[in-house]
Amino acid sequence: MTDAPMRMTRAPSLPGPHEGYMPGFGNDFETEALSGALPQGMNSPQKCNYGLYGEQLSGTAFTAPSHQNERTWCYRIRPSVKHSARYQKIDLPHWKTAPHIPQDVTSLGQYRWSPLPHADQPLTWVTGMRTMTTAGDVNTQVGMASHVYLVTQSMVDEYFYSADSELLVVPQEGRLRFLTELGIIDLAPQEIAILPRGLVYRVEVVEGPCRGFVCENYGQKFALPGRGPIGANCLANRRDFKSPVAAFEDREADSTVTIKWCGQFHRTRIGHSPLDVVAWHGNYAPVKYDLNTYCPVGAVLFDHPDPSIFTVLTAPSGVEGTANIDFVLFRDRWMVAEDTFRPPWYHKNVMSELMGNIHGQYDAKPKGFVPGGMSLHNMMLPHGPDRTAFEGASNAELKPHKLEDTMSFMFETRFPQHLTRFAAQEAPLQDDYIDCWESLEKKFDGTPGKK
Repeated sequence: MTDAPMRMTRAPSLPGPHEGYMPGFGNDFETEALSGALPQGMNSPQKCNYGLYGEQLSGTAFTAPSHQNERTWCYRIRPSVKHSARYQKIDLPHWKTAPHIPQDVTSLGQYRWSPLPHADQPLTWVTGMRTMTTAGDVNTQVGMASHVYLVTQSMVDEYFYSADSELLVVPQEGRLRFLTELGIIDLAPQEIAILPRGLVYRVEVVEGPCRGFVCENYGQKFALPGRGPIGANCLANRRDFKSPVAAFEDREADSTVTIKWCGQFHRTRIGHSPLDVVAWHGNYAPVKYDLNTYCPVGAVLFDHPDPSIFTVLTAPSGVEGTANIDFVLFRDRWMVAEDTFRPPWYHKNVMSELMGNIHGQYDAKPKGFVPGGMSLHNMMLPHGPDRTAFEGASNAELKPHKLEDTMSFMFETRFPQHLTRFAAQEAPLQDDYIDCWESLEKKFDGTPGKK
């Protein structure tokens, strides 16, 4: 599939290696696609240049502490109220929102899915979303949902935004282009993007078919985790996050805007493109990140640290140190610990863990957990390496070893994750997953010092 057409007028590129983007996470940016479109020294002049309208997009309450306050001033061809008309409720049966607990589905167990196959019918970003789990309550703005997207078709004169959540997008196959009010993001596997709550965009297929994972965050925004004793460097560094420069289109065309609000979907019809922000400044913006720039840290003598050491992003809850969501990455890294069982150990966890495989082989599950696949280990349900992984790690020569060609992730939350009917009854569930632990042997025989 050839590149989708790009009709937007974009700001001149800044110096540096990342054309069309500005570096930094949570930075205060300013960018204009037309010279002089951005007011200087004030936010709301009596008359904006080019006949633009000034409008603020607030991602936090007005009175949020200054270090958490997020807002962006937009200078646009039409104010957003012109992008809203009479809304008509529509049904997207595969996109579910918490609280969603089907009475005929149990979420008590260890689950694993093969990759969702691509459908025969054309699917856009909106119609191709498939919810696997939900957690928490969108109405009280806590919790999350996990989805798989299957996209084969670009949105044409169609636009979308979520009033419920920000979306963390993790591609696994194919390339997408997100044309947003605040600029353009191209996204490929081994990259991620965050699309803020309230941001209008359309999604085009650059190279398809496309499949990937989405974490829908109902709660506080994703932030970088505190490094504590690690210090100022490693893990995910702010400079490696990229926000787009301003881009806009001034186009008259019959269009639709779909909004997700409190778990319901509504559509309105307008006569123009809503992607008409000519200039903007602020710190509430979409962002992309190359997962290959994540710098993991780990044990360099003995023992295995908690998987939280691999946190890329965290969305805090009201409980200190207990996340609404953690996004955790397991990528290439060296294993050097002495006299140590190196894969993740067996455990039960107060957090619920949904994992996805982007590419390669995961060290704790050499078989069955394949690229595009997912697994779920809900809170306080035991899990760990299968027998092959256990025996291999228990008897391996403990020389320095590099895990290569591997990239998996985890959406971890403090809430139980409830399966949807689609996940339990339609998705390719591996019914024999629990059997991967069946052959684990009793090795205890009372002999002191036996290993």
